[in-house]
Amino acid sequence: MKKLLFGFRLDHWLVAICMATMVLIAFLNVLSRYIFHFSLAATEEITINLFVWMTVIGIGIAFERGGHMGMVTFFNMFPKAAQRTSIIIYSLLAAGLFLVLDYYMIQAIYDEITLFEACSAALNIPVWIYYLGLPVLSVFVFRGIYRDAMTKLAERKGE
Repeated sequence: MKKLLFGFRLDHWLVAICMATMVLIAFLNVLSRYIFHFSLAATEEITINLFVWMTVIGIGIAFERGGHMGMVTFFNMFPKAAQRTSIIIYSLLAAGLFLVLDYYMIQAIYDEITLFEACSAALNIPVWIYYLGLPVLSVFVFRGIYRDAMTKLAERKGE
């Protein structure tokens, strides 16, 4: 896993920023409820969407670290050539799943912009802005899938 200058990883920083923002918003909402007896309605909307975006980035990080569940018992029984083939198939299927998700989300964004023009309830922000996070942040998922596959294939090359 290569790191950029000073260990800077954009995906890690985006997750940290999302988490810090969610914590700050939740804390301010709690203070608002107890001090002013008034709840900030927009906090839930922002927090939920930041959580979704953070989850998409986290999926990419988990792929890269090999943190997803797998059928390791059966996989380890395969010969090395079959293991390499299954890594490639698994990676293509994972990338294909996110391509399908991106396709449908881009279609939903297009529908929101052209047909529905729906806005969020609390902040009156166009809904497609929240939707845009999935296809944009899927870049980290594809990168994680690729890095995971390359790492696992490299491990099996030396054996």
